[in-house]
Amino acid sequence: MDINNLQRENIKNLRPYSTARDEYKGQASVFLDANENSFGSPFPQEEAGESYKNYNRYPDPLQLDLKDAISKIKGVPIENTFLGNGSDEAIDLLFRAFCEPAKDNVIILPPTYGMYEVSAGINNVEVRKVNLLPNFQPDLDGIAEAIDENTKLIFICSPNNPTGNSIVRTDIETILANFKGLVIIDEAYINYAKQRSFIKELTEYPNLVVLQTFSKAWGLAALRLGMAFASRPVIDIFNKVKPPYNINQATQDIALKALENIEKVNEWIRITVAEREKLSNDLLALPNVRKVYPSDANFILAEVDEALNTYNTLVDQGIIVRDRSKVTLCEGCLRITIGTPEENKTLLEALKNI
Repeated sequence: MDINNLQRENIKNLRPYSTARDEYKGQASVFLDANENSFGSPFPQEEAGESYKNYNRYPDPLQLDLKDAISKIKGVPIENTFLGNGSDEAIDLLFRAFCEPAKDNVIILPPTYGMYEVSAGINNVEVRKVNLLPNFQPDLDGIAEAIDENTKLIFICSPNNPTGNSIVRTDIETILANFKGLVIIDEAYINYAKQRSFIKELTEYPNLVVLQTFSKAWGLAALRLGMAFASRPVIDIFNKVKPPYNINQATQDIALKALENIEKVNEWIRITVAEREKLSNDLLALPNVRKVYPSDANFILAEVDEALNTYNTLVDQGIIVRDRSKVTLCEGCLRITIGTPEENKTLLEALKNI
């Protein structure tokens, strides 16, 4: 498969913006090339600290130091790694680079993450919905029927949001092996799952794109830092289309510090998984909870009596969950993020009194 043939014609011929930092190699001490403020940043020196000293300079447009640190943890080479302003940037770039507006189409598998459809709408790309089966697994026959010559992308969220389950690995492999476009596996919740990541399969499938994030297990949602792992041609296209300095220096600095604390992250994952099992069992013991679906994520999907009323009652007590009761296959369900043990206890007490 030649990935370059999948991209839009205008993207093939696009000459990417060349940043000031792209145009020289080696080390320098005097930077007079990018029209920056050479005097520094307006932080009081005693408060600023070492990390603030270069904020008057544009950041590394390819985030090479951060990618190198990620590579050591993920085992994926830098050239197969893209960093975006959240995974949402990578999702948007997939549409902008590979989907011709008003001509091409993509396939999503509801219920699933809503941003796939939003990005498609923004980019004027048709969305073909092939609902998951009642067991929340892909309808392979339905997917095959939905594909035509203009189908460019298939989005698979695994573990899936909002259902929490992992998608059967062999089904994903079947799609990868038979589809001639890009297959995007969104692994935002993979840290909480027993199923292994698909990033080890990048060398097997040139059409595979794996999305991961710092927003969940890494606890850095406010930074808006997402990762995409793919074959070199896909990453090259991403880098050609993305804004020049899409990841700011503060985000790069903080993420590098966070990567030094992987033991803490692993501890949080263990606690979250244990709390997930405990909360699931405790919810099932409540008379107003009809069903709790198995989860490989840091949330659970629970079917409850009078979902909207339950949601509103929790809101009145300052407890916010997600009402998914009007979503396909999730009728009557609330999506509940796994909190701290204290937060989970507060939730259970509130539900007992409804």
